[in-house]
Amino acid sequence: MHFARDSNPNNQGITMLNKLDDYPVHQTPEPLAQPATSDRNVYDRTWYNGYANDGSYYFGLGMAVYPHRQVQDAAFSVVRAGGLQHCFFGSRRAPDERTDMSVGPLRLEIIEPMRRTRVVLDDNDSPIACDLTYSARSAAIQEGRQTLWNGARRIMDATRFDQFGVWEGTIHTPEGDIAVDPAECRATKDRSWGMRGVGEAETGGAPGQPGGFFFLWAPLFWEDHISHAIFFDGQRGEALHREGLVAPLYAAEADIPGVEDGLVDRLATALHRVEYHPATRLARYAEIDLIALDGAKRTVCLEPILRFQFKGLGYGHKKWRQGTWQGELVTGHESFDPAELDLLRPENIHVQQVVRAFDGSRNGIGTLEQIVVGPYEPAGFTDWLEGAP
Repeated sequence: MHFARDSNPNNQGITMLNKLDDYPVHQTPEPLAQPATSDRNVYDRTWYNGYANDGSYYFGLGMAVYPHRQVQDAAFSVVRAGGLQHCFFGSRRAPDERTDMSVGPLRLEIIEPMRRTRVVLDDNDSPIACDLTYSARSAAIQEGRQTLWNGARRIMDATRFDQFGVWEGTIHTPEGDIAVDPAECRATKDRSWGMRGVGEAETGGAPGQPGGFFFLWAPLFWEDHISHAIFFDGQRGEALHREGLVAPLYAAEADIPGVEDGLVDRLATALHRVEYHPATRLARYAEIDLIALDGAKRTVCLEPILRFQFKGLGYGHKKWRQGTWQGELVTGHESFDPAELDLLRPENIHVQQVVRAFDGSRNGIGTLEQIVVGPYEPAGFTDWLEGAP
């Protein structure tokens, strides 16, 4: 017996249903796999980091789907103090089934939403593999909606939530295995979705005017709480998006009362000061002021101890740039020495560093992510990729 596909002209015979459509979570009349916007740069991304308390290693993972580009890509990368950064990359045609979070040998398994996730990179042509389990130690914390404009065009419109936790498992590297102990390995989870510039550059029309920005992101662990600060600045240092917050840190996954705990202390604002390594845009030292609603100021000093290059997860990578069509299923890998990079090349300016934190009475640990594109007056950057004096 022959069954013809639905010939309804409104959907042109295309079905977009997936397993998530069985849940009462729809926000539009369309199936969940069909975004509400037709912007080609719509995306939905999962990102994690993990790092040792002593700064001896750092690893990162990213996986995203770009529905209108029909791409799903992923990357895993790890660096040890004083060693090479090793990277695995994968890209495939995006599946209609949104619960399929796999790209070749790399897969994410959501064991319990907002609680526990397993990340597996099976043996592959790269020199790295892993089997890791993330366990939450904070409730989910939604950041403010983030938008950036280039003239009259909105070039980013995204929602992000963060969650703090720990990792357990093993990472295989050419230098030997890393036994990831949850007592020693911190984790930050970042889920974001919306629209932002990814993939191949657009063509046609009048040449666009280049726009620059400053971005700083500082999730920190303290003994009994977390703090977080986010900054988007324009080229004159004006605040485009800025927030600071403090939230509880739980001793165990089971102690977290719910997806959100209602205990996030959203502060009045936050301020930043960054000192750069000469002839680079890399932070040598930073301070963040967390300013409470009553005006009380908590100054946090940040001392970097280990650097991770974000091109290892596809950010700005010449070949593995996020959202770029690579083929039906393609994987690749590379290794490089972070100490030998030209830090003013465009693909090298986006970094995250493990940092020691101190606020005058308490010690913490965390990461400081930064990218400065174009002129930025507070740092004295007057050219597109000029380094600090």
